[in-house]
Amino acid sequence: LDEYDRADKMEIMKEWYNGYRFGNAEVYNPWSVLNFLDALRENAGALPMPYWANTNSNDIVKSLVERADISVKGELEHLIDGGAIEKPIHEDITYDSIYGSDDNLWNFLFFTGYLKLVDRRLGDNESFKVFVKQCHDSGIRVVVDGVFNHTGREFFAFKDIQEKKWDSPYKDWYKGVNFDWQGPCGDPFGYDAWQGHFELPCLNLFNPAVRSYLFDVIRFWVDEFDIDGIRLDCANVLDFNFMKEMRQETARMKEDFWLMGEVIHGDYSRWVNPQMLHSVTNYELHKSLYSGFNDHNFFEIAHNVRRLEAIGRQLYTFVDNHDEDRIASKLKLKEHLIPIYLCLFTLPGIPSIYYGGEWGVEGKRTSTSDEALRPAIPISQSDERNCELTQFICAVGRIHDENEEFHGGRYQELLLTNGQYAFARHGADSVIITAVNNDGNDVEIDVPVPIPAKEAVDLLEDGPGRSILPVANGKVHIKLRGNRGAVLKVKGDNSYGSK
Repeated sequence: LDEYDRADKMEIMKEWYNGYRFGNAEVYNPWSVLNFLDALRENAGALPMPYWANTNSNDIVKSLVERADISVKGELEHLIDGGAIEKPIHEDITYDSIYGSDDNLWNFLFFTGYLKLVDRRLGDNESFKVFVKQCHDSGIRVVVDGVFNHTGREFFAFKDIQEKKWDSPYKDWYKGVNFDWQGPCGDPFGYDAWQGHFELPCLNLFNPAVRSYLFDVIRFWVDEFDIDGIRLDCANVLDFNFMKEMRQETARMKEDFWLMGEVIHGDYSRWVNPQMLHSVTNYELHKSLYSGFNDHNFFEIAHNVRRLEAIGRQLYTFVDNHDEDRIASKLKLKEHLIPIYLCLFTLPGIPSIYYGGEWGVEGKRTSTSDEALRPAIPISQSDERNCELTQFICAVGRIHDENEEFHGGRYQELLLTNGQYAFARHGADSVIITAVNNDGNDVEIDVPVPIPAKEAVDLLEDGPGRSILPVANGKVHIKLRGNRGAVLKVKGDNSYGSK
């Protein structure tokens, strides 16, 4: 690719032509790669094609499989269904002895690149069970990613259509399957693909068999691993009736099972309601947070919170994720990291941390890759990466966890300027006031207190020596450092500060 000056095509080439494992190297189909590069010389917008089609022979594999006993064929079916098996590999097998044992089939498939070693970075089923149990023992619930809009081309149902065409029982499992024209990947049929990516054929969620299969998949993860919820990929394009049925089915599987959807634009209440999902991603707040801090414009953030006030407390909030540039790279001033996380944890919503955010990890995606957003970070580096931001997120996370005002409490705007912003979250007999300063200079502000009270306690200070601020004439006087904030608890009976 470098020789052709087309290194920009690396990711799409890898997606299309997969890789065979040879030792520690990943080797991509040279015939297809070279043909793709030739096509690019003639047309810069050329797309990859399955150039390998009809250029090889699988006679040896076919012969080995035909000779194998029923147990070997069962293991092959298990692999095709996405499972894993363990077999000894012998490097001294030669072609003249290949038919000497059924075990030689696995050697041949491995060394010729048909099989890969299982990726052990995330462990196996048993280790995931242990992980979930340990999370539950620590009071942590586990939500996994669910992709129900589309599959890959290697999915068993799609491969069955490729093989049997209109005779396949799965031909109605995908949207737009049409045998009157050839697909762009060389298939003898066309189909609908997610956003035009034909390596991701779209499932037909109107088909009861597809829905039943997907609900069985969820049931397996609940029964086998005891997961607590699913983050629905591409929820904005999923059929609403499908999601309503999923809500009913999962509630029967586990009473408090949580469904959260990836939704970028639109009226979030269309998805978040008692009949469908519990939450969706609040991309609107995400945008207003980094934009508001970069422009020193708290009005943008406050406007967004007011607009979503009816539903905002149920939304999943974040400042960066696996699809967005890291917030440490988006912000013009690194000094805004602490106040933006203060807003994240105290404004309405369900706040989240994307791994590495607690250390201010930077990263921007390019036009061809998002690898910079997902770096491998050895856990051994955690101590050396810990910083002031890490300690602050720990502190504000603990405050959020320990105070019920943040668990669905009503929001009330108290003070708003370009550089300073104060708001309250209401509890049963108390409020918590958050005051934030996006200016580099220290400021002093008088913030209205929305309940009768005489004093407020600074929650960002630990221990019995917490500052107690007087409330006079219905207001509390707060001194804010540059690019910092305060979190004050006010109880109507004023018993908090005396304890």
